Amino acid sequence: MQTDLIAALDIGGTKIAGALVGEDGQLLVRAQRPTPAKENAGVVMGAVTEVLRELTAAPEWPRAAGLGIGSAGPVNASTGTVSPVNIPGWREFPLVAGVRETVGTDLPVELVGDGVAITAAEHWQGAARGRAGALCMVVSTGVGGGLVLDGRIHPGPTGNAGHIGHISVDLDGDACPCGARGCVERIASGPNIAARALSEGWLPGPDGDATARGVAAAARAGDPIALASFDRAAQALAAGIAATATLVEIEIAVIGGGVAGAGDLLFEPLRRHLKSYATLSFVSGLEVVPAVLGTDAGLIGAAAAAAQGLRLPPFATGA
Repeated sequence: MQTDLIAALDIGGTKIAGALVGEDGQLLVRAQRPTPAKENAGVVMGAVTEVLRELTAAPEWPRAAGLGIGSAGPVNASTGTVSPVNIPGWREFPLVAGVRETVGTDLPVELVGDGVAITAAEHWQGAARGRAGALCMVVSTGVGGGLVLDGRIHPGPTGNAGHIGHISVDLDGDACPCGARGCVERIASGPNIAARALSEGWLPGPDGDATARGVAAAARAGDPIALASFDRAAQALAAGIAATATLVEIEIAVIGGGVAGAGDLLFEPLRRHLKSYATLSFVSGLEVVPAVLGTDAGLIGAAAAAAQGLRLPPFATGA
């Protein structure tokens, strides 16, 4: 039988999704379960197993040439283990071994961090398609990312390369849960945008929405504190993006995630601040654009990362 599909898993703190992905990025078969994030390791793996069993029961399953996993991290591709911050029951958990036990040891498996998976998706089918150097980011409850270098996804030896959320952009900034100070994530993530606005005296509207979405609504209405909180987040992102571009000479930064859904509230100050940070001639033309693939990016990207890492024809990954 022709092996013209790749199986994909997208594992996060809210949901565990699976799919069989075609060479054009189409999701042919889907399965999904809520992530029992507060449960022990075995219960969480049980949800992964349910998703995989649903996929393996599909008549298309024998066409799978390999399996890609994009997981919340940190991940360690060299050992096949994961330690997601938002799944406390998994610490150095042997995810790849557990997946192989379910699907069979003959199927090759590739593990990457979720930021790398989304980068692979946007490079294969999205806003970074055809670009030789790119940084793709997710700005949501956290800030993650991944790199395209020389036209190929660059996951690094452990699958975490490009994790821009934990670049420090404020030397005397607040402590970050990662152990460092002044990280991009500590300033620009959705919860921290909201926390900053609240600490400066912003009050939620009649609907009581105290999240970044509520701050965005207030900013659109002209609230100066809400606008300042988004401006500060944009400045942190600009500093991190410029540092990355200066280091590895990317030509485009693609930003997705819930905070990016604020549109010009984020992108206008981001582009403005970027002019103050990306000043050298080889980074001054850096583009910043929204991601285009939405909620399926994790699955599409897990398949794309597997296609590249496992060298599975006939898939192309946008190079």
